[in-house]
Amino acid sequence: MDKTLLAQILTAQRNEITEHLIYKKLAEITKDKNNKKILKQISEDELKHYAFWKGITKKDVKQKTFLIYWYFFISRLFGLSFGLKIMERGEEFSIAFYNELKTKVKNIDPMIKDEHKHEKLLLNLLSEERFEYASSIVLGLNDALVELTGVLAGLTLALQNGKIIAIIGLITGIAASMSMAASGYLSSKEEAISKNPKKSALYTGVAYIITVFLLILPYFIFKNVYLALITMLILSILIIAGYTFYITTAKGLKFTRRFTEMAAISLTVAVISFIIGYLLRRFIPA
Repeated sequence: MDKTLLAQILTAQRNEITEHLIYKKLAEITKDKNNKKILKQISEDELKHYAFWKGITKKDVKQKTFLIYWYFFISRLFGLSFGLKIMERGEEFSIAFYNELKTKVKNIDPMIKDEHKHEKLLLNLLSEERFEYASSIVLGLNDALVELTGVLAGLTLALQNGKIIAIIGLITGIAASMSMAASGYLSSKEEAISKNPKKSALYTGVAYIITVFLLILPYFIFKNVYLALITMLILSILIIAGYTFYITTAKGLKFTRRFTEMAAISLTVAVISFIIGYLLRRFIPA
């Protein structure tokens, strides 16, 4: 066999045994019976693929241990949906790679069908609590970003004292987080879908208060209020980018549009509030 082809097949073989062990490990920690069944099925398919390649190479290969623990870690930390959506890209790569090998390796079509099947299964199998309450998280994050960036930008020019700005922002943020949690509780009670109002309130309130602390932090760190303002705005963009990447990856949505929309709203409010702060400082005597 050509050395280049052999190297490609050995890479595919190693990927298959690695993915077999990843899906097996994820199936062990999954509580949902349907999800567990699907993950086990995919794991078994990947093991069959490994055996197919081994029949050609006549060699055993070791798994990529780091990848097994990496995908397990991100699935535990960010949720199974997020971890599997990242892994789904590996299925897409396998399909493209196996299509390239069709002319060189016989009987590869069943594996390509399996990989297509895995894509569909991974796309449709998941139902996680954190994504059922995604709207509550968005409510908390979005309101905190819009309100606090606006409040802090306005106070920065109006007061020009970092600690006072931080204290006022913190008091405002804590009060607003409790208000948002109460709103989340009441709105979820009115919705037709079966969401737990208490959990909805918790997700909204926690998302809000975490965002508040992150945005206020620069005002405790930097003496220069304008440096604190710039840092706060950068943090708000990073929070929007991080959450948008997380939710769009897990739900298979478009990143750019959602990120641009949230960022534009927050920054527009911040600019308007900054102008209001400037006008108040100019026309109202201290």
